[in-house]
Amino acid sequence: MTYRSPLDPVALTASLVAIDSRNPSLVPDGPGELACATHLAAVLTSWGFAVSLQEIAPGRANVLARIGPAGCTPLILNGHLDVVGVDGMSHAPFAPAIRDGNMYGRGSSDMKGGVAAMCVAAARAAARGSLASEIIIAAVCDEEYESIGTRALLAQGMQATGAIITEPTRLAITPAHKGFAWIEVVLHGRAAHGSRYDVGIDANRHAGLLLAALDRYEHDVLTARVHPLLGRASLHASSIAGGTGWSTYADRCVLHLERRTLPGETGEEALAEVRALCDELTAARPGFQADVSLVCAQPPLDLVSDAPLIASMRAACTANGLEPTIAGLSCWTDAALFAEAGIPALCFGPGDIARAHSATEWVEVGDLERATEILEAVCAGWGR
Repeated sequence: MTYRSPLDPVALTASLVAIDSRNPSLVPDGPGELACATHLAAVLTSWGFAVSLQEIAPGRANVLARIGPAGCTPLILNGHLDVVGVDGMSHAPFAPAIRDGNMYGRGSSDMKGGVAAMCVAAARAAARGSLASEIIIAAVCDEEYESIGTRALLAQGMQATGAIITEPTRLAITPAHKGFAWIEVVLHGRAAHGSRYDVGIDANRHAGLLLAALDRYEHDVLTARVHPLLGRASLHASSIAGGTGWSTYADRCVLHLERRTLPGETGEEALAEVRALCDELTAARPGFQADVSLVCAQPPLDLVSDAPLIASMRAACTANGLEPTIAGLSCWTDAALFAEAGIPALCFGPGDIARAHSATEWVEVGDLERATEILEAVCAGWGR
C-alpha cells in the first residue's frame, strides 16, 4: 500500500484493512493478527518509534511501540488489530475502497481506523518536538474474543497515567461502558416415554419457568437500575437447547444467558441473581433442579467525571473546533481492563460501533483526520 504522505491516517487505515486479520477464535479459518502486526511494527519503526513485536499465541501478536521522553507520566494509546468474520458482507472485506468520503472494508470502523489515528497522532506530535511525556502505542490481538493481547500487556506490569482506547465512538469522549456476564444454566429432568407424565420430568418446561421468572425480574428490577450515560441493566437468553425426540420427556436443557452489567455490578452478583431465581423455583415446583455457573465476566467502565484524561480530551476537542460530547458506549472494550489495573481509561475514536461486525462497514475519511488531530493535541499536552 502506497502512502499519500509519511504520516497519513487514511493511507495507514487502508493498508491495515487490506490485511486479513480475522480472529481464529471466532472464525475457523481466521489467520490471526501476526501479518497485520508485523506490517504496523515496520511502519512505526520507520517513523522513529522503539518497537517490539510480541507473539502472544501462535499467529497472534501485539505491537508495543514507544516514542518521546521516558518518565513517570506515560500515556497509552490502545487499539485491537483483530476483526470478526466476513460472511455476507456487501462489499469486498479486504480491498479498502473510498466512496463518497467513506472508506469501506472490514475493520475500517472497528477498529483499524482508530489504530491508524492513534499511531499517526503520536508520530506527528513527536515529529514537531512537542512531546513532554512518553507515548506508548499498544496495538493488540484478540479483543473480539478473550482480550489475550491486552491481558498479556497488563500482566507484564505496564504502568501509565492514562489510556485512550480508540474504539469507534463517533468522536465522542466515552468514559463509561457496560460489562457483561455469561451464565450457563443446566436444567435437569427425567427422561420417560411421552405418555408417562407420572414418571417424566420435562427439563424444557422448567427452562420455560425460569425464562418467565427472568422476564419478570428484568421488568420489575433491572429496569430500575439506570446509569446516566448507559441506560439500564439488561439480560437476554442467548441460546437454549434440550430434548431428544417428540415422544420423550427432556432429561436436560441448557440455557445460556447474557447479563449486561452497569458500573457497580459484578459478574458474581449477576450469577447470584439467577441462582436466587432458581432457588425460588426449586422451592415452589416439585422436580425443578438447575445448576448455574458463570462462564465468563468482564467488568464495566466508569471513569470519574473530573479525571485529568477527560479534561485533556475536552480541551483537545475544543481546540480543534469540535464541541466535546460525553457519551456512554453500549458495548464492552479493553478500557475496562486498564481501569481494573488502576490506569484511568476512556474510549475515543472515529467510526460508529453500530457498523461494527455488520455487512457494510465503513469509516468517514474526514473523521479519521479529525480524530488524529485531536489525539495529537492530547499527546502533545500530556504531562505538561
